[in-house]
Amino acid sequence: MRENLSTQGYQLTDPERRGLWLGLRLPTGLCLALVVTALALQSVVMLAVLAGIGLVAGFSRRHPFDYLWNHGLRHAFDASRLPPNPSRRRHALKLATAWLLAVAALFGAGEDAAALALGGVLVAVCGLVTITNFCVPSTLLAWWTERRPRKAIEA
Repeated sequence: MRENLSTQGYQLTDPERRGLWLGLRLPTGLCLALVVTALALQSVVMLAVLAGIGLVAGFSRRHPFDYLWNHGLRHAFDASRLPPNPSRRRHALKLATAWLLAVAALFGAGEDAAALALGGVLVAVCGLVTITNFCVPSTLLAWWTERRPRKAIEA
């Protein structure tokens, strides 16, 4: 799972990674539970609020739920503070934000089956990153970055 966190852009030592095993899963795990709830309720408002949280997370170095860990829960587990989110993880959060807005729009338009299908994919991807730290968008971004031709820097 070390590679999965590295793919997201984290540069953690093995002891740091082990010490943050729960903290790094809190934001995605909490989002997972909230997205499942929003889908079950078919709540456009809840999905829009979650998209707002994702927007903040995607454009700031901290996910709003990181503060729950850093200022509260970590003390119960005698654990370290979460590091800032690397850019690949933030880009994945931006993608999740757009996905949440798409699901909300589909529910708002009365396209419940399409919204549930798209939401189901989001739940699967979010569940995967929560359980294994394997982030599909970060992996695709890493793959794309490695294969993108680099421009020579002219002096």
